[in-house]
Amino acid sequence: MKAKHVILTVAISFLSAFAAIYGYGKIAGKQSIYVTNDNTAKPIMVSGYANAPSIGSLDFTRAASLSTPAVVHVTTVTTSKQQPIDFFNPFRDFFGDNWGYNYGTPQPRMASGSGVIISADGYIVTNNHVVNDADEITVILNDNNKFTAKVIGTDPSTDLALLKIDEKNLPFIPFANSDSVMIGSWVMAVGNPFNLSSTVTAGIVSAKGRNINILEDNAAIESFIQTDAAVNPGNSGGALVNTSGQLIGINTAIASPNGTFAGYSFAVPSNLVYKVVNDLKEYGVVQRGFLGVNIRTIDSDLAKEKELKSLSGVYVENVLEGGAAEDAGLKSGDVIKSINGIAVNTSPQLQEVVAQFSPGDKLQIVYERNGSSKSTQVVLKNKNMNTELLKKGAVEVGALLGVEFEEVTAAEKKKLGIDGGVKISKINDGKIRKYTDMREGFIITRIDRTKVGKVEDINNILAEKRGGVMIEGVYPNYPGTYYYAFGL
Repeated sequence: MKAKHVILTVAISFLSAFAAIYGYGKIAGKQSIYVTNDNTAKPIMVSGYANAPSIGSLDFTRAASLSTPAVVHVTTVTTSKQQPIDFFNPFRDFFGDNWGYNYGTPQPRMASGSGVIISADGYIVTNNHVVNDADEITVILNDNNKFTAKVIGTDPSTDLALLKIDEKNLPFIPFANSDSVMIGSWVMAVGNPFNLSSTVTAGIVSAKGRNINILEDNAAIESFIQTDAAVNPGNSGGALVNTSGQLIGINTAIASPNGTFAGYSFAVPSNLVYKVVNDLKEYGVVQRGFLGVNIRTIDSDLAKEKELKSLSGVYVENVLEGGAAEDAGLKSGDVIKSINGIAVNTSPQLQEVVAQFSPGDKLQIVYERNGSSKSTQVVLKNKNMNTELLKKGAVEVGALLGVEFEEVTAAEKKKLGIDGGVKISKINDGKIRKYTDMREGFIITRIDRTKVGKVEDINNILAEKRGGVMIEGVYPNYPGTYYYAFGL
């Protein structure tokens, strides 16, 4: 009897222990606990240990401590002006301040974003759309010190801008090699969403070389790093850093149906940022090299149509006459496999690689033609089909006006009956766009009645100019002479 009693007792104990362990295992999968704060209990759902991801010793505290002091809050004030009411006499009081125009009451508009200090002497990179057309730019440091910032240059093609504040010994974030960033890598976004300063979020790299067609510039370069780190309005221009606190990108955009974070954010890769900001610092404009091809990402439909054996590489649709690719022997139908040893499999990837180089730089390209592997060296050209760099003096005037210049060809001069002139090849943000309705393609023939024959003439005329300016010129496809007036 005693033996039966002992066995029964052991059996009950065993079943009780089993039930306890089984019940804990069930509850641990998803259990409700309470955290007490100020004597108020709040239910919080936590994942059980069995389902928790193993992330080893991952810790963002060091990256946060290194990067947050170098991420700034950028605020802007833009004063919108009404269009001139008096169109009858556009050159009234030509050398005066008012021009005879009634612009109405200025309406200030405030906006904000983020920026990243990239050098101890006060250079800051942000997005172009953060400072676009701003009349006043204020930078607020992590320690709440405020500075007025100057725009050194902007690049709408990558949505980047370089600012400068007058301060020294600032904390800054060093650049990392964005080419080495792998899909699945942990990253951290630092910025000022919704005016909440020094906000840090974390996620992983979910894709690279992403094109979302968000930039409206004709020469837009979109090859974003895509992450699931939370980014919201105000994060634009902020830092995307690796776990070592190094800069791998500038947060620029989000994919969202409602304007706030909905799962994915996009950053300009640091290698491209480095090229752009160094050019803006040295020249005031980006010295962009062009391959001179129209390209397509290869998909199964294109591969079938063109009888390609593989989906790897980038298809050359056509080669521009006089361009760098034509000089190097590339032809329509070639498939570019790599540039300087870097494999390219999409159009955005190829554009990102080429955008890191300047006119005159040499690139080694491996490509396929009719199934055979070949290689060639390409010397990049600028948009004018030569290897010259833009001169800094002319660039400074171009940046002030918000335009890019190019020389007028002999054929155009003959056709239009002019013996000189400089063409406006591109209009960005600046005085021309703000105060005139000038269109791209306009050829400047005179400024303040002084003849213009080359870009250097514009620089010489406007370098020390203050007050009213009158520009005279022609359009290639419209008859007559056109005049534009504004103030400097």
